[in-house]
Amino acid sequence: MGTLLLTADKHHPAPSAQTPGGRTGGRRVLRRLEKPSELFANLTPNWFASIMGTGIVATAAATLPLQFPGLRTGATVVWALASMLLILLTTATAVHWIRHRETAQSHHSHPVIAHFYGAPPMALLTVGAGTLLLGKDVLGEQLALGIDTVLWVAGTVLGLASAVAVPYLQFTRHQVTQDSAFGGWLMPVVPPMVSASTGALLLPYVPAGQARLSLLMGCYAMFGLSLLASIIITTLIWNRLAGHKIGAAAAVPTLWIVLGPLGQSITAANLLGGNAHLAVSGTLAQAMEALGVLYGVPVLGFALMWAALATAITIRTARRGLPFSLTWWSFTFPIGTCVTGLTGLAAHTHLAVFDAMAVAGYTLLVAAWIIVAARTFHGSILQGTLFQKPATTAP
Repeated sequence: MGTLLLTADKHHPAPSAQTPGGRTGGRRVLRRLEKPSELFANLTPNWFASIMGTGIVATAAATLPLQFPGLRTGATVVWALASMLLILLTTATAVHWIRHRETAQSHHSHPVIAHFYGAPPMALLTVGAGTLLLGKDVLGEQLALGIDTVLWVAGTVLGLASAVAVPYLQFTRHQVTQDSAFGGWLMPVVPPMVSASTGALLLPYVPAGQARLSLLMGCYAMFGLSLLASIIITTLIWNRLAGHKIGAAAAVPTLWIVLGPLGQSITAANLLGGNAHLAVSGTLAQAMEALGVLYGVPVLGFALMWAALATAITIRTARRGLPFSLTWWSFTFPIGTCVTGLTGLAAHTHLAVFDAMAVAGYTLLVAAWIIVAARTFHGSILQGTLFQKPATTAP
């Protein structure tokens, strides 16, 4: 596994006041980039994880069991920030493909970077859900619904493509060994689960009848697709940890990605079950609603165990040195999915413990987001190190 699996915040000497041309410069941003073109030269798809991590802060707040004055307003501001980041990063990625096509095309053949093609579709889906939940207060419901529909369709198509294409490349081209498995392997197969969750939000707006029923069943199919693939990959990660131990420090944050499909599946099961009565009736509707709890609570138990393991490993690694890189965004979105999953369980069981756990999880999510966002801002906008080419890209 690469020691620089995602562009790391490398330690450099203090930057000189001299510009490359010999003139004294007062540049206070992108200080370590030799030329502006580097800004687009080394962009990788994992940058979209920052949008996922920012967007989940907004969407998790929209349905949090404890609502207090200012929460929805703050969440709307964060959603707007995530939307702006999506526009900027999509534009930057387009420039990257136009100006640095050879580098962009090489990403799919990289056994680590290729898995992060799952991040762009999840970024689209997260911002889309936030638009419907929060953006309607600003844009109006019809416009918000239209934007969410476009983003959901685009994110779903890209997500299904990543769920097939990346494993295909892994099975046929990528060179991997028994110690290669890491949390990033989950990235390309989780988007369909996010589509299932966010698709449930669209059910009330789809015409009743065959269209609504088709959407419901399609979401359940994507739920199963992602769930079974995630189970297989999680066992490979467990096997790698047991047989080959923790590995590179830079990869440790990706252990938290395992919480992503766990929390997102609980969220999907409860959202789909809660809205199933709109498309089906009778025993089937009741069974789908009950599945949210019957599936969600046992999976929550495993998620809590994995969170404890990931926390212990992260603390152990941090004591020895945990270098900052974009992998730190793994501390945000997966925790956010557990918050939304807990919110769904709280809504269907009316259990105060789940309410409290959702609020506690959201507090942890916000704290993690503040730390990671600040470090990312420093490493990208102020220093520019996150835009530099990694010291090595070897797996």
